[in-house]
Amino acid sequence: MAILKRWPLLALPAVLLAFSGAGGARAETSAGEYDVKAAFLYNFAKFVDWPQAAFPDPNGSFKICVLGKDPFGGSLQAAVGGEEIAGHKLIVVRTESLSKPAGCQILFISRSEREQTAQVLAAVRDAPVLTVGDAPGFLEQGGIINFLLEGTKVRFEINNEAAGRARITISSKLLQLARRVVPNPGARPGA
Repeated sequence: MAILKRWPLLALPAVLLAFSGAGGARAETSAGEYDVKAAFLYNFAKFVDWPQAAFPDPNGSFKICVLGKDPFGGSLQAAVGGEEIAGHKLIVVRTESLSKPAGCQILFISRSEREQTAQVLAAVRDAPVLTVGDAPGFLEQGGIINFLLEGTKVRFEINNEAAGRARITISSKLLQLARRVVPNPGARPGA
């Protein structure tokens, strides 16, 4: 895991190939899949810009929050432990309920919250929070980044309209790596 967090996002596709090769950990296995997703979350933090309002305390922490049942185990903590983003120490916060969504810079909504996803996304709709999930329909409900599996490879798609609403700017480098960028989730691709 330590090797994944040290690689820049642009090198991750090559590193991820190792997860799908013979003899390597397969992304389909729960541990391998979420190791990769944890590394992506860490790297998303490097390639997204938040407005100053996202950090009420200029010396405060950068919070990656996991809402619901935590599928990462120790992978997410291993990925972000001891790291900083723009002078803010990265910390992982696990919660079963979301009382202060604006306190999170990245919010991963676990599949265990599938029934409440629309309500959670509505609660953070205008807050500068990067919402990330891995359930079908996440972007269409207003989420910003959704993980998906293509065979054994972890990919992601982006709802750029939702990012704009949250006043979050996603780097063009990250947009280029996305499997799909949805400017308007209701629009058909190529329309």
